[in-house]
Amino acid sequence: MSEHQLDARRLLCPMPVIRTQNKIKELSAGDTLVVTCTDPGTLSDIPTWCRINGHTVTDTRETDLEIIFTITVGDED
Repeated sequence: MSEHQLDARRLLCPMPVIRTQNKIKELSAGDTLVVTCTDPGTLSDIPTWCRINGHTVTDTRETDLEIIFTITVGDED
């Protein structure tokens, strides 16, 4: 299990979700992906995509300018 980073800042919907999806395809179950975004739409889009695809958002943090998701990669059965 390892931690990976994805910079999705300055990208608008649907690109943060697409980049997250593409990066998760490269990872193994149990890995962690930290995604940094600036699009407020990701607050609903990324957790919804994760729930549908069997991944878990373990933390969401917001600063004045960024939204940071920590995602645990699930099994891709």
